[in-house]
Amino acid sequence: MTSWDGEGYQERFDRLAAGGADVHGEADLVASYAPGAVLDAGCGTGRVAIELARRGIEVVGVDVDPSMLATARQRGPGLEWIEADLATLDLGRTFDVVVMAGNVLVFTAPGTHAAVVAACARHVGGVLVAGFELRAGGYDLATYDAHAAAAGLALAERWSTWDREPYGGGGYAVSVHRPT
Repeated sequence: MTSWDGEGYQERFDRLAAGGADVHGEADLVASYAPGAVLDAGCGTGRVAIELARRGIEVVGVDVDPSMLATARQRGPGLEWIEADLATLDLGRTFDVVVMAGNVLVFTAPGTHAAVVAACARHVGGVLVAGFELRAGGYDLATYDAHAAAAGLALAERWSTWDREPYGGGGYAVSVHRPT
């Protein structure tokens, strides 16, 4: 498991936002599904979860890294933050949207991808949305789609960006899966 510096990680997004960049593409896409409740799986510093909560959506953030969660808790003290391994996650409920933003699957421990997708799928009441770099971590779309199918999910939509640019086989993909 990689150990992170939550504040250092968040500073990058703070600098982008201060320079006028839109750092809420993930939240925009998730919000477009009009969810009442969202599971931010691999929430990191809580950037997406905090923005969704600001928009009035119930959000639960889960991450395995204590430093990332410490930053999330400091920045979003009223939200529910859970320290847990996504490969074994069982919150006993479903969510309208489960989102894995920020290359969650790239940073997942080797050999646990299928378990992470299955655990996230157990929490899906509407859609699972995941965006990740395809050239990093050795995890590809065919394998991801197979893991999703094994977990009872079918591909509904795929884009190359969180802004819904058409997917043409590039190095990044945002995939939306629904229960079959």
